[in-house]
Amino acid sequence: MKKNQSIDKIFLSITALLALVGLFVFTSASFGLFARKGFSLQDLLFDQVVLGLFLGIIVAAVVAFKFPLKFLQANALYFFIGSIVISLFVFVPGVGLEHGGAHRWIDLGIISFQPSELLKLGTIIYFAALLPLFRERIGTLKYAIGVTAGILFFPAVILLLEPDTGTFAVVFTAITAMLLAAGMKIRHFVLIIVVSILAIGILAIARPYVGERLLTYLDPSRDPQGASYQIQKSLLAIGSGGITGRGFGQSIQKFGSLPEPTGDSIFAVVGEEFGFIGGSTIVILFLLFGVRGIQIARRAPDMFESLLAVGIVILIISQSFANIAAMLGLIPLTGVPLVFVSHGGTALLFAFLEVGILLNISKLSKA
Repeated sequence: MKKNQSIDKIFLSITALLALVGLFVFTSASFGLFARKGFSLQDLLFDQVVLGLFLGIIVAAVVAFKFPLKFLQANALYFFIGSIVISLFVFVPGVGLEHGGAHRWIDLGIISFQPSELLKLGTIIYFAALLPLFRERIGTLKYAIGVTAGILFFPAVILLLEPDTGTFAVVFTAITAMLLAAGMKIRHFVLIIVVSILAIGILAIARPYVGERLLTYLDPSRDPQGASYQIQKSLLAIGSGGITGRGFGQSIQKFGSLPEPTGDSIFAVVGEEFGFIGGSTIVILFLLFGVRGIQIARRAPDMFESLLAVGIVILIISQSFANIAAMLGLIPLTGVPLVFVSHGGTALLFAFLEVGILLNISKLSKA
């Protein structure tokens, strides 16, 4: 069977467009950041452009052309354990940073690092390496549930203690998609979904902020100055954009009203400045990214590469669509950023790292 020695240029082009559109949107949204928080241009350039975009492109190129994927497979357990250990540092006083009641960052001096990005990827790599060992038994409920629960236990504990429920939901979605790709029965998938819904109900009782988000989703007008404030301002921004938007840099809501205009709420800025056309363009680009990424997974030479590709694609797509859907009021607020667009140098760096892995897999694809 012949192997394709060149990377998937269509997937590369889609990713490049996403990155360029993301930089364009972020630049516009950051005007509100400067006005509100006094961020310097140097901070913006170093974090988003130098660390995220420039270094990310270099990392993606190295991983795509030089990195042996079999090394990932052989050392998957070490990557997984390492990602867990590093993630625990968010709870160490003087090392972990607290913001808004959440412990999600590690202080590295010059920059802050969100280890959940590493934890997401480490979990996906280990799961992709482990599932082929249970290939003949993954169709049984015992192994489908048992293997998943065993792997997700430590990431779940860490992410729920931070707390970062949105990121855990994204990881869970990617893991479930990998199980389906590995041969899990549909009835077991339905059972997992039912159990997940029950778990969300229990979590809403145990964690008041989760319950508030659910209530806000059901009735966005119930607390306009409190829990519903973000979704109210988001819908106002998106609605005021109309079909074509106000224009680049012309958002009103990002100047003081919209929470996190360069982070969780950046799609609201897209809707206000670029309208339905701009928002739809981003959605279409992510859809194309997902479709082409799954095609890469289907053509992968073995089960490890195929499941790894599925996990990474669903990781990126589910997080992005969760962000967009939350800003549109279609799902409860998740607190997860929009990949390639939202502020976060390390998040952008890891996104490019994951793209590099996908391009490497595409290079090995069946002809």
